[in-house]
Amino acid sequence: MFNISEELKKLPPSPGCYIMKDDGGRIIYVGKAINLRNRVRQYFQNSAAHTAKVLSMVEHIAEFEYIVTDNELEALILENSLIKTNAPKYNILLKDDKAYPYLKITTDESYPRVLFSRRHEKVKAKYFGPYSSAGTLRETIELIHQLWPLRRCPKKFPQDIGKGRPCLNYHIGRCKAPCEGLVSEAEYDAMIAEVIQFLNGKYEAVEKKLEAEMLAYAETLEFEKAAETRDKLAAVKSLGEKQKIEGAATGDTDVIAACEALVQVFFIRGGKITGREHFMLDGADGLSRGEILSGFIKQFYGETSYVPKEILLETEIPDAYVVAEWLSGLKGQKVEPVVPQRGEKLKLVQMAAKNAAISFEQFGERMKRERERTSGALDEIREALGLDEPLFRAEAYDISNIQGYESVGSMVVFENGRPKPNDYRKFKIKAVVGADDYASMEEVITRRFKRFIDGDEKFSTKPDILMIDGGAGQVHSAETALASLGLFIPVCGMVKDDRHRTRGLMFYNEEITLPRNSEGFKLLTRIQDEVHRFAIEYHRKLREKSQIHSVLDDVPGIGAVRRKALLKHFGAIEKIQEASADELALAEGMNKRAAEAVYKFFHSLPIR
Repeated sequence: MFNISEELKKLPPSPGCYIMKDDGGRIIYVGKAINLRNRVRQYFQNSAAHTAKVLSMVEHIAEFEYIVTDNELEALILENSLIKTNAPKYNILLKDDKAYPYLKITTDESYPRVLFSRRHEKVKAKYFGPYSSAGTLRETIELIHQLWPLRRCPKKFPQDIGKGRPCLNYHIGRCKAPCEGLVSEAEYDAMIAEVIQFLNGKYEAVEKKLEAEMLAYAETLEFEKAAETRDKLAAVKSLGEKQKIEGAATGDTDVIAACEALVQVFFIRGGKITGREHFMLDGADGLSRGEILSGFIKQFYGETSYVPKEILLETEIPDAYVVAEWLSGLKGQKVEPVVPQRGEKLKLVQMAAKNAAISFEQFGERMKRERERTSGALDEIREALGLDEPLFRAEAYDISNIQGYESVGSMVVFENGRPKPNDYRKFKIKAVVGADDYASMEEVITRRFKRFIDGDEKFSTKPDILMIDGGAGQVHSAETALASLGLFIPVCGMVKDDRHRTRGLMFYNEEITLPRNSEGFKLLTRIQDEVHRFAIEYHRKLREKSQIHSVLDDVPGIGAVRRKALLKHFGAIEKIQEASADELALAEGMNKRAAEAVYKFFHSLPIR
């Protein structure tokens, strides 16, 4: 038994990470500290100074662990890793963790290419970005290929020069064909230098070059080429206008501001705004703006493969010095989050803050609705059942069979009101013969939680509630299985009406109904539909596999390859049965002898 008071006395006065767990062993919070003893003890002292969120968390701490590190920087890195791996309920969580794209110029190879990349790798190549839109980046790459005839092929030079013919791009004037040695490296590198100049925002030289080409084509009456060049010039000017910003920042800068649980980031590269993006955060309720920005910075730059030289913030963040040290380590040179007080940089931060407020006004209502249909709906179910403990993880179970044939069990998981498909599990009923849903449910629950007790990683999380597709009988079977293992978890049944639609919940032999238009009822319906779908899908796969085996695998001379070919060609067993030997021979991989074997097999079977 974990004794919190006694364990608090053992805490060392060292830097490190602390890990809070609930009574199910689930990690609910991860934090770092320069002094573990002082920081962890604060949670269990002077509760009047705590926010509502911290008070709620402390109520659910059943035990804690800690990992000692050499310094606070190591603790920050470890904290990031643990949050990413475990997604604790009470930590700030960045909901949008997509990888933003970069434009990559492969200057580490002869005759460099211009590529789309999702990663900013530490290789001798030049990167531009990140771009907030993959579509915008692809448009930019396409424009570059229109302006400069660069190669797109993955050939290795110089060893591949002269191997094969030039591709179509050469014939339409989109490539200088270095594969045939038709352009020198010096001439090609000059084009790459112009591309880099262009991407650094120096459009004037490109515009002048295009204007001169357009006039030259017009003078020689090559109007089609003049029109093409005019369109390219318009595209360059349009791109320049989109990215224009006068004297506000130089080099690479990210500008970050927050409004409630929304963070707005402006990406400035080479003194030009290349894009902006907003991010939604979970778990930001009750936190200061500085704490929100600090949590965002750690998760965002822990995931992105590029850190700019400068980060402008609207307000100071806690532990700024260790965050700056961490960012500098990622960048390989000094990076320091700055809160500007005057001038153009302050205007940039104010612009980001204004846009954050606008975005929150635009998306805040959507966030509220999403919260109501997920975690809010789960709270409605909890209140309807009269449970005191909050619900986070719900596991739903269903049994599927046809007259006892191939009985299977399904387990689906919803966390915080959202499905978690990676935790879904399937069970093939082993110990029950025939159509006995009660015994099958008891077997599934027993197997699932025995593996939990045995420490199986795939079943390591204890749910807050079990939701069984069925009534009192199925609920009793699940409760019996839990009791035999010495576990207590609330179990309710999901009952349906005569038209097989969700009706309500069965809890302690009492049927509980929720308003049909409530978010709780809608979530209950989604959970019941999902667990039923998952069970039926698994049962169908087993049934199809069994049908295929019982027929085609018994035909002499027909192996897995021909079996697949026949099914692909005819689409169903019934059509194979109806086909003539000549028709069977038309399937891929079949010959006359094999076709006759299949035909004789089906036509010699007894008529039923």
